Amino acid sequence: MPYSTRNDVKTYYEVSGEGFPFVLMHANPFDRRMLLYQAAHFSTYFKVINIDLRGYGYSDKPALSVTVSDLCEDVVAVCRQEGANEAIFAGVSVGGVMGLQLGLDHPEIFKALILVGCSSMPGDRYGSRIDGYMKQGMEKFHIQHLADLVSKDFPKTKLGQYLLSMHTEMDSRLNAPAIAEIFHALQNRDLTARLPELTMPVLIINGEFDNSLKRSQDMSTRIAGAEHRTIAGAGHACCLEDPATFDAHVLRFLKEHGFFKG
Repeated sequence: MPYSTRNDVKTYYEVSGEGFPFVLMHANPFDRRMLLYQAAHFSTYFKVINIDLRGYGYSDKPALSVTVSDLCEDVVAVCRQEGANEAIFAGVSVGGVMGLQLGLDHPEIFKALILVGCSSMPGDRYGSRIDGYMKQGMEKFHIQHLADLVSKDFPKTKLGQYLLSMHTEMDSRLNAPAIAEIFHALQNRDLTARLPELTMPVLIINGEFDNSLKRSQDMSTRIAGAEHRTIAGAGHACCLEDPATFDAHVLRFLKEHGFFKG
């Protein structure tokens, strides 16, 4: 299984397809399997690199103080190991925040950004997430957190039940303090003033019921040429709830910007 190691922390990732590198980063509290549909679909056109964020999946789970920049440098280390000198980056929630930071710090690598359900400003729920994991524990709070990130009816569907249960089956391997540290990192950053520095193509996507929708719309007005799309009927995890519509937006955007002919 492929790992990249940086500062003694191992990051797990999977590679599929060939062509221009396309890096995927899931939301907190999912793992790389959140984007399995996209990894399979996009690998028709690209070399897809699907990463487990530290704290999740098969990546290490250190309960260490961490910054968003630390998380981003884990991604850069994976890219270097794979020889991806240039890449597209798509990230959901914390993955989207990482996309902003990567675009600002490494524009020589990341040539297009797809930012999903994220904002340049700290969210208003991070404190409650930290309390949930630290006080209620993984077993009780993880499924509640997952359900909060989708539209209210999605957990009642057969697909929703299957997908949410899939993401709790590895709970015994997860570390609540490590996850809480990721939210601490998100609390301590505001990239709004730097948004005009982004010059690569940027697509921002939200679900209709995503609590970050208004902040994402505002963010799109601060990035020159950025495009914003809303997926009807979906919540924060719109790529999971309506993957067909999500993928269509992404592929159209990348085709229009010349990343593939399709």
